Amino acid sequence: MKLWLSAGVVTLISWLMKASAPLVIGGRKLPPTVLRLTALTAPVLLAGLIVTELGGEHWQELDWTKLVGIGAAGGLTLAKVPMLLAVAGGIVVTALIRLVLR
Repeated sequence: MKLWLSAGVVTLISWLMKASAPLVIGGRKLPPTVLRLTALTAPVLLAGLIVTELGGEHWQELDWTKLVGIGAAGGLTLAKVPMLLAVAGGIVVTALIRLVLR
């Protein structure tokens, strides 16, 4: 019961937060600085989630093969390879390293 109550409360708070911005801002334009900071929010949160997932709790689960795979995917992305192929390339690199070394 507590889980469902918590999920409901978080959902309600999320809806209220999303509704509050248009009510507060109204028809006014946001300053360019705020727009730039808002645009950076998603990449920063994604990077934080990736780092947290890689390191695990207290950085005890750090696996260097994942780091190499992410580096390969990032390199492929910088080389203008489509995102799906870049991710697949990172997965293949990680799998090959694990296959060879373990």
